[in-house]
Amino acid sequence: MIINLRRLKRLIPYLLLAVFMVLFLSHTGWPWRLLYPIHYQEIIFRCGREFGVDPFLITAVIRVESKYYPRALSPAGAVGLMQIMPETGQWVAEKLELENFTPDLLYEPEINIRIGTWYLASLQEEFGDLNLVLAAYNGGRGNVKRWLEKQRAEGQAAGLEGFPFPETRSYVVKVLHNYKRYREIYQKNTN
Repeated sequence: MIINLRRLKRLIPYLLLAVFMVLFLSHTGWPWRLLYPIHYQEIIFRCGREFGVDPFLITAVIRVESKYYPRALSPAGAVGLMQIMPETGQWVAEKLELENFTPDLLYEPEINIRIGTWYLASLQEEFGDLNLVLAAYNGGRGNVKRWLEKQRAEGQAAGLEGFPFPETRSYVVKVLHNYKRYREIYQKNTN
């Protein structure tokens, strides 16, 4: 049997495409890990264990908040990987008894992830529902509390679609999407 080299050369792109499609359709292949990396994995998993927060949730928050850029600074003044407001950072640092804390330390991945994870844990304890936890992380726990009180007073269910801040609703959807993807891609290999 004679192999036609021209024909084989024309088939190579299709074969490569088929291989990549199989990898992408698996939802767990290495191409997905390139699209959804976990930087600072050791810190994230350690803080997750310490405070009882799923490390894939921490990772999803970091991806949405800063895309892993530790020097991120929002127009509102939120700092670092998990976009911690300096006042929140100071409050959490006191709760964690971190000595010599200054807001500049929020640019340090270790400090930022530790403070952000503790804060997520405190929101989980207070609100329970992940939608509300993420809404409070983004829009402020006080805003979420007031909204919940208003919903209860009006006898309405507290669905995220009724939350008054579109940016926060969008944020929750993005984090939940990323959280789902991280769990699908990495869950099997970290248990």
